[in-house]
Amino acid sequence: MSGKENDYIDEAFKTNWIAPLGPNLDAFEKETRAVTGAKEAVAVSSGTAAIHLALSLLNVTKGDTVFCSSLTFIASANPIIYQGAEPVFIDSEPDSWNMSPQALEQALQDAFREGRLPKAVIIVHLYGQIAKMDELLALCGQYNVPVIEDAAESLGSTYKGKASGTLGKFGIYSFNGNKIITTSGGGMIVSDDIEALQRARFLATQARDAAPHYQHSNLGYNYRMSNILAGVGIAQMQVLNERVEARRKVFTRYEKELGHLPGFTFMPELDNTRTNRWLTALTVDKRKAGVTTAQLIHALAERNVEARPVWKPLHLQPLFRGTKYYPQDKENHIAEQLFQTGICLPSGSNLSEAEQQRVIDCIKEVQARTSLTKGII
Repeated sequence: MSGKENDYIDEAFKTNWIAPLGPNLDAFEKETRAVTGAKEAVAVSSGTAAIHLALSLLNVTKGDTVFCSSLTFIASANPIIYQGAEPVFIDSEPDSWNMSPQALEQALQDAFREGRLPKAVIIVHLYGQIAKMDELLALCGQYNVPVIEDAAESLGSTYKGKASGTLGKFGIYSFNGNKIITTSGGGMIVSDDIEALQRARFLATQARDAAPHYQHSNLGYNYRMSNILAGVGIAQMQVLNERVEARRKVFTRYEKELGHLPGFTFMPELDNTRTNRWLTALTVDKRKAGVTTAQLIHALAERNVEARPVWKPLHLQPLFRGTKYYPQDKENHIAEQLFQTGICLPSGSNLSEAEQQRVIDCIKEVQARTSLTKGII
């Protein structure tokens, strides 16, 4: 926490604005517009709700398809199912770990030939790194398919000077407890289409008609953020840049200490982008490193340090068994390779140098010991 959250929370209680509307909510949306450059923003209960609203605004319905990054958290794709549509998963590419333009091009070509273009493409900015948006937007523009940016993990990241989430038709952010800034739970949908987001605000408040009585002509959702949580968001947004700098310092320290180890390769940063480094992620080539990610995760856990594999690709999830998937090419399934070799290290904004050094020392010790045992070094 920044320390200022209670000021806004107390004001909400003092003025009795505790419902999903009020001055804090208005101010939080205004602050988001100012920070991102988006023309409109609507605060909602979660990033998942924001994606769901975006799909609703694009009239995604039963029988439609939506293309989605495969290497991501399941919340990116669940709203496709909410709408009764069918997800098609697109592989990653090695330069950003995000959606592969090559795989997307093949998927769009096939869909065009079949006369079944997707209603939308959901592009995820994984772990804060923005995807190759010029190439991806050009492909989607060629077929007139709108783009939803899942920027849940990338608030504060930029692509050629533009904020993540502001390059597609709609962008979404998450303020879950583990994100770069938080409202404990919450999200935001942004767009330059002001009229569309006015409808999003309408849908997010149970789609209540403008009538003196409760009348509903459309299906709506209970998705608005509370005025109390929005107060937390205002204070958090004021320290966004500090949080980004803290995460980038964590990444830099890891890369300096571990980047020279054989087989250790850190998640890249594309030219003309600046990632918030929400999570420090790297791959470990067990043939060169002499150690696997599973061994590292186990060794860290024994010292009460949590590390995790990267996301399991959605096309491998039991829920989506049998769903269509487009790899980078026949020989390379990048998302699967990243899942097999990737690891996310502790990356909190408040991670102390001493705590981080514990992680670094453990990894160095395990890598050296295992490599010696196997005769690699």
